[in-house]
Amino acid sequence: MASLIHCPHCGVRPKEEFAIRGDASLVRPDPAASDEAWHDYVHVRVNPRGRYREHWHHIAGCRRFLVVERDTFTHEVFSVTDGTAYVRGEAE
Repeated sequence: MASLIHCPHCGVRPKEEFAIRGDASLVRPDPAASDEAWHDYVHVRVNPRGRYREHWHHIAGCRRFLVVERDTFTHEVFSVTDGTAYVRGEAE
């Protein structure tokens, strides 16, 4: 059976409708930050095993950005939040 994601706008949809866009916990450095800080932000990524928050894009549906909390080992999805609410600090 295909993995399913509960989009807050479209309902339950197959994961193939989404594209993973990366770590949702990254904080963009200040524009005046050092080259090293920008290098780390752009190029250095961890590959965690376990519970993790990611930005996902519902490309074949509402086209909204979402924050999906899932286990990177089992692929179990714990929560899906509208990305806009997450950026504004309204998620949780």
